[in-house]
Formats: sequence, C-alpha cells, structure tokens
Amino acid sequence: MDTRDLRLAANAMRHDVIRMLAQSKSGHPGGSLSAADIVAALFFSGVMDYDAENPDDHAGDRFFLSKGHAAPILYAAYHRLGWLSDDDLMTLRRLGSKLQGHPDSHACPGVEVCSGSLGQGLSVAAGCALGLRIDAAAAGCAPRQVFCLLGDGEMQEGSNWEALMFAAHRGLDNLCAVLDLNNLQIDGHVTDVCSLGDIDAKLEAFGWGVTRVDGHDMAAVVDALAAAKAATGAPQAVVCETVKGKGVSFMEDQASWHGNAPSADQAATALAELDTERDAIEKEA
Repeated sequence: MDTRDLRLAANAMRHDVIRMLAQSKSGHPGGSLSAADIVAALFFSGVMDYDAENPDDHAGDRFFLSKGHAAPILYAAYHRLGWLSDDDLMTLRRLGSKLQGHPDSHACPGVEVCSGSLGQGLSVAAGCALGLRIDAAAAGCAPRQVFCLLGDGEMQEGSNWEALMFAAHRGLDNLCAVLDLNNLQIDGHVTDVCSLGDIDAKLEAFGWGVTRVDGHDMAAVVDALAAAKAATGAPQAVVCETVKGKGVSFMEDQASWHGNAPSADQAATALAELDTERDAIEKEA
C-alpha cells in the first residue's frame, strides 16, 4: 500500500476498534488507537515479510504484541487480512471467543504467543530472534526479522531492560523494538507516574540503534521500520511519539480511556469523527 492507502487502513482499523469495544462493553481503546498507524505500517506497507494468505504459517518475519491489552488493534489488522470475519470482531472478550481480551495463541490464528503480562514480550521476541539467527546460520541464509510492539508504561518493567541488555550483547540485528510512546498509562501520564527520562539515550546506552519519529506520520513510520530492518550490527528501536486515543477527540490524551469502553452514543460520535477523517483522506490527491 502507498501512504494514502495505509492511512485509510489505519482509519478502518480504528473504526473496528470502536465497534468491537462498544459491542463488548469492555476493553482498552486508548492504546489500541495510538498504535493503529504503527500496526498498519507493519502489516500493510511491505516492511514485514509474511504469508498474508496463511495465518498459521510462522515461517516469515515475526510480530509480537507485548502491550497485549491493545489486542483490538491487532485483531483489526487480522480482520483486514481476512484472518478474522466481521462476526468474529463482535465476539471480543466473550467466553470461548477467538478474540480474548489479550491475544491467545491457542484461540486466535496468527498470534505468535499469548501476551499481556507486561514486560515479557521483548524477552520472548529476543529469544525468537536468537533462535532465528541460529537456524539461519545452520541453513546458510539471512535470519528472519522480529518486530515487538511495546508500550511506554510497560518500559517501567525491569524485565524489559534485561531483554535490551541481552539483545545487544548477542548482536541481534534482526530484532526491532517499536515503542508506542503515548505518555499515558492507567494511572496517568508516564512522566508523572514513573518517568522514562531520556529513553532514546538509555536505549542507545544499552547498545541499541535508535530512531525517533512521529508515530502518526505514516511515511516516517514506514521509513523508520524499513531502515531498522536493514540495519546491521545491533538491535534497533523505533520510538514512535503518539497520542493515546488518536482519532477520537474526546479520548485523546485522556487516562480515563485506557481501559474503558465507549457507550453506544460515544461510539456513534467516535465513528462519525473517523468517517470524517476517512472522507478527508480519500479526497487528497
């Protein structure tokens, strides 16, 4: 997809997030909406090499959603791929559904590993990247790429820093951590709850290559992800400055929308705003 089509895809995914959460009356809209552009760039720009026709084929590049509470945006991507139906979306968080509140690899096609216990995803991704390097060396080929999407509140977990140190020590240049830096967690702004400080400098000090972009500038996100995939010698981090609740005015930068679902009236307002945004994108040259 070109940049315009990717923006339309992200808009459609945000639309799905609102519909899912309004139906389930439960879930996490804020962090799902902030990550929509990132997830659209990963899955639909060509940066990730995977079999879009087969969610059960785990032989391509790998994606791990460490911030598992943002599962709705992953499900929205799978919906666009045809891995999930519209009816599936409307079962979010129901007992027995493919779409649990956090991704369940035993229930939902395409999910690499269960996630949502924050601070664990990067460790799993690093282990996967190392395993892929070992396999590739034995086969005499280049290793597959691993992408891991993290939240900034989650970076307060010490296990992430162990994973960062391990990945740099092992020279895992087939690993890319993508940080959704929306500066909100359930209790308030990250800078107030437990600031990450100069996160770019800290990641660099741990031996990672770092690129910071506007996480809602689709072209910039795609370019940064592509550059991270092409980089050699060290693992890469793409720090994406985002707005929690992006695309829905009354949800933007509001901690109260971390884990609250919209009412029917609120959902209607949100969907109308997203429709207006879609119409504006479609009219662009």
